[in-house]
Amino acid sequence: QVQLVESGGGLVQAGGSLRLSCAASGRTFGSYAMGWFRQAPGKERLFVAALRWTVIRWKTYSTYYADSVKGRFTISTDNAKSTVYLQMNSLKAEDTDVYYCAARRGNEYSDNQVDYDYWGQGTQVTVSS
Repeated sequence: QVQLVESGGGLVQAGGSLRLSCAASGRTFGSYAMGWFRQAPGKERLFVAALRWTVIRWKTYSTYYADSVKGRFTISTDNAKSTVYLQMNSLKAEDTDVYYCAARRGNEYSDNQVDYDYWGQGTQVTVSS
C-alpha cells in the first residue's frame, strides 16, 4: 500500500511561484513512476508532469511534461525524504486547479490518469490575474 500526501498549494499572483510537495510512504521510490495531474471542477484530470526511474537504485530519472507547462514547471525528488516536488514558476491564471500527486506500479511513464494506481488528496492552486 502506498500513501501520498500533497502540500504546498495556495494563492499566488500571476507570474509568481509555488512548490508542491508529495510525501510518499511505503515502498514507493524505485518501484513506482510518479506523476502530477490537475483537475478543474466537473472536468477530467489532466497530465502535468511525470518521472520514471532510469537507475534501479533510484538515483536518476527521466522527466516528462505537458506542453502547457514545459519550461515553467519542474518535477524533482528528495529521495532521503521520499518526496516528489513540482516547482511551478511563471504561474498563469489558467494554471488554477486542484493538483494531485500519483504513483504508478511498474515504473513506466504514462500521461493517462487511468494508468496510475495511487493518488493523494489534492492541493488547491489558485493564481490571481
